[in-house]
Amino acid sequence: MRTAKDIMTTKVITIGPEADVVDAARLFLETKVNGLPVVDGHGKLVGILCQSDLVRMQKTLPLPSLFTLLDGFVPLSSTALLEAEVKRIAASKVADAMTSKVTTIAPDMGIDKISALMVDKKFHTLPVLDNGILVGVVGKKDILKTLIPKA
Repeated sequence: MRTAKDIMTTKVITIGPEADVVDAARLFLETKVNGLPVVDGHGKLVGILCQSDLVRMQKTLPLPSLFTLLDGFVPLSSTALLEAEVKRIAASKVADAMTSKVTTIAPDMGIDKISALMVDKKFHTLPVLDNGILVGVVGKKDILKTLIPKA
């Protein structure tokens, strides 16, 4: 069975957390990738930025529902969630728009598990870490390539 190391892209295009989201958008368009691993100055993976993270910035802000109690307003939803959404929509730096809780895979993970993870969790790009070091990424295109017979 094929594994991540058999199908992954090893020439990984990355971006830093302090980069502008405008530069990230340009990089997405120029390279035609769907996800960019975000690495710090030491090369450590600190997040992932996907095209959908930047598309999200174009949506309108959902206003929380309120009700009054004793002449005060009480929100029906978490203000922390609202604040996080405001931060992501108004992001100017990659660090503010990226997802910091990154799901990663190991080089020896089978293509069946990778595919299930992508479908079940709606992931488009999965960073491949070997002993904590970014060694590649597996994207949907990498999985599609396995369907084409080699001549």
